[in-house]
Amino acid sequence: MSRICSISNKKALVGNNVSHSNKKTKRTFSINLIKKKFYIPELKKQVTLKISTSILKTINKKGLSKVIKDYNLNIKNLK
Repeated sequence: MSRICSISNKKALVGNNVSHSNKKTKRTFSINLIKKKFYIPELKKQVTLKISTSILKTINKKGLSKVIKDYNLNIKNLK
């Protein structure tokens, strides 16, 4: 499974490592992903999502159902 957030679709960015002599080599900036289980009362079941920690802070503040509505996600497509 790829390193993409299930809710916000954030993914790794690409950039350069720059040495002291100004040589540049490619590198990736990974996002901070975690696997988290959530209970969805509308479906009456638990789902496991790969989410970024910034989205986890948003879920803690607003609630899962509000975040799902804000990002226009279909609840039935969550696995």
